[in-house]
Amino acid sequence: MRLSKLGKYAAFAAGTVGVFFTLGRLFSQPKAQVHRFGMVIGIKPETIEYYKKLHAAAWPGVLKKIKECNIRNYSIYLKEVGKGKFYLFSYFEYTGHDYQADMAKMAADPTTQKWWKETDPCQIPIPTRGPREFWGTMEEVFHLD
Repeated sequence: MRLSKLGKYAAFAAGTVGVFFTLGRLFSQPKAQVHRFGMVIGIKPETIEYYKKLHAAAWPGVLKKIKECNIRNYSIYLKEVGKGKFYLFSYFEYTGHDYQADMAKMAADPTTQKWWKETDPCQIPIPTRGPREFWGTMEEVFHLD
């Protein structure tokens, strides 16, 4: 009888070690690297209310595609930086492995294309943006987790 109880405990212990080993492997997998992006673009003052209205009820298909393209923690801020000069500042985190491919996937999405037809006319690209940028990418100068 002692042996059978010991056998049960040994089997349980072995199973528990297996579970802990499996969980350890699960939790020790490398986490996706997070790339933070800050971007800036001008906005036409006469379109600000429309732009806000669009984003207050962002289209579900657009939100879904953003997530599918490994973007999270996405925010857009509005600021007047001079008399009548307004700018949008965006921040998002990218957790995928191929940013260019994910951005191409987003750009090919018909719903996103329709969304951009609504938002793009509101915006004024900054003169110092990169050659193939609409929103200008900003340099991160400080970060604290």
